[in-house]
Amino acid sequence: MSYDFNRRIDRRHTRSYKWDQSEKLFGRPDILPLWVADMDFASPPAVRAALEKRAALGLYGYSIHPDSYFEAIIGWYRRRHGWTLERSWICDAPSVVTSLSIAVELFSEPGSKVVLQSPVYYPFYDVIRNNGRIVAKNPLLIQDGRFAMDYAQLESLFKEGAKLLLLCNPHNPGGRIWDKEELLRLGELCLKYGVTVVSDEIHCDLALPGHKHIPFASLSPELANITLTCLAATKTFNLPGLQTSFVVASNPDMRRRFDARIKTLALHMASHFAQDAVEAAYTEGEAWLDEMLDYVAGNLDYAIGYLAEHLPEVKPMRPDGTYLLWLDCRGLQLDVRGLKDLMYNKAGVAFNEGSIFGEEGEGWLRINLACPRAVVEEALERFCRAAAGR
Repeated sequence: MSYDFNRRIDRRHTRSYKWDQSEKLFGRPDILPLWVADMDFASPPAVRAALEKRAALGLYGYSIHPDSYFEAIIGWYRRRHGWTLERSWICDAPSVVTSLSIAVELFSEPGSKVVLQSPVYYPFYDVIRNNGRIVAKNPLLIQDGRFAMDYAQLESLFKEGAKLLLLCNPHNPGGRIWDKEELLRLGELCLKYGVTVVSDEIHCDLALPGHKHIPFASLSPELANITLTCLAATKTFNLPGLQTSFVVASNPDMRRRFDARIKTLALHMASHFAQDAVEAAYTEGEAWLDEMLDYVAGNLDYAIGYLAEHLPEVKPMRPDGTYLLWLDCRGLQLDVRGLKDLMYNKAGVAFNEGSIFGEEGEGWLRINLACPRAVVEEALERFCRAAAGR
């Protein structure tokens, strides 16, 4: 392996959102944090070199978006996903959540219902409610140990008038990569009822070995025409602190409306650093990503095996992608407060408590496995020991 993913990097006292809030959020400073979805791996060397070169200028004025930045994005999606993008389809945005919020504002009416598929990444709820819309839940089913869409219930929401769907693909927290047939069936319903799709595909590059992500908008020109896709290099290459993302919309009216709103909010200026990092990642980071995914797959196998041996009443949902593991802890017979007490006070670990993803997540936990194996080992040993002795 060319990159050392086993190296433990001390992130404490670096203003780390993940490591420097343990006492504030969880009540003690010695918590082992495997919660928020950033990695404890150093980003690709090419990214660091690009940022160091940019910083060495010593002058940090207003910047522009170079053509090479967009060419890097287009080349990446062509190589990794077989999706041919055009430069005119791409619009920069500060973050995927920013894009989700703007899309809800633009493509739904105040007081209308916006559909999400729960349990799901918790900002989905925020961007709907904070824009004065109503959350319309399409709860996911569990079939053969993995999430599946409930198309009948979804169609009933569309029949009742919901005209906007927030799709999470790959799904967070479940790690499902929706397959072609599932997405096409979803697309048929959206076309039938005139529903616009905002597809959060920030984890699209994190398909684990044996799985392949399919961009929803790549399935047909008709589906592309109703879709705004939210993308970023941040989850892929551990760049979230750079606050950079982009949307893809082949529908010129959707793109113009989104672009106009970005400019109205004065969010259109190029970052001095982010473009260099993204371009370096997309042009020189592919080997790093492949090795990282193999390493995370090893962490996943270890975690599932360890839980099966030491805490079999906890049932992991094996993901197709992402570096997140969704754990069914209902066999522990603990409520939300009990799970938090088990994690923070008894085990000294911080995973995500599942109810933040919706009431369907009560009794579940989400673990971030994008960290050195020794951290995964220590966290699981702490958790299983505490659960056994509760």
